[in-house]
Amino acid sequence: MKTILIVVGALVLLALLVGGPLIGARNELVTDREAINGAWSQVDVALQRRADLIPNLVETVKGFAAQEKAVIQAVADARSALVSGRTPQERIAANNQLDSALSRLLVVVENYPQLKSNENFLRLQDELAGTENRIAQERRKYNEAVQRYNTNIDLFPKNIAASLFGFARNDAYFRAEGAARETPKVKF
Repeated sequence: MKTILIVVGALVLLALLVGGPLIGARNELVTDREAINGAWSQVDVALQRRADLIPNLVETVKGFAAQEKAVIQAVADARSALVSGRTPQERIAANNQLDSALSRLLVVVENYPQLKSNENFLRLQDELAGTENRIAQERRKYNEAVQRYNTNIDLFPKNIAASLFGFARNDAYFRAEGAARETPKVKF
C-alpha cells in the first residue's frame, strides 16, 4: 500500500513538474496571440479612419483636377480593397496599394496651386497626415506584438507547448515596399 502511494505521489509530482510549465507556456502564448489581435484591431481602426477620410479628399481633388481620373480611380479602388479585405494579409496588401495610390494623388495635387490653398483640402490633408502618423504607430505596435509571439513560439520550452497546443507562426507583418527603401532625390 505504501509503495502505491509513493508511486502515485511521484506521478502527481512529475505531472505537476511537466504539466505546470506547459500550461503556463500555453497561457502566455494565448496572451501573446490576443495581444496581436488587439494590436490588429488598433491598426484596423486607424486604417478605417483613413478610408473614411479618402472620399472627402478625392471629391475635393476631383473638383480641381477633373482630368486626373486615373489617379482618382486608383485611390478609390485601393480604398475599396482596403475596406473589403477580410484577413490581416489582405488588409496589409490593400494598405500598400492605397499608400501607392495616395502618393500619386499627392503628386497630382502639386500641379494645382488653387487646390493646395483650398481650405477644405488643407484641413483634409492635415487630418490625413495625422491619421498616417497614427497608422504608423499602430503598425509598429502590431509588428512588435507579432514579433513577441513568434519569438515565444520558438523559445524552449514554449516551443513544445506551441506544438502540443497548435500554435503556429504569424508572418502577417507590415513591411516597407521596395520603393520606400530608396532615398528620395531632392532637386532645387
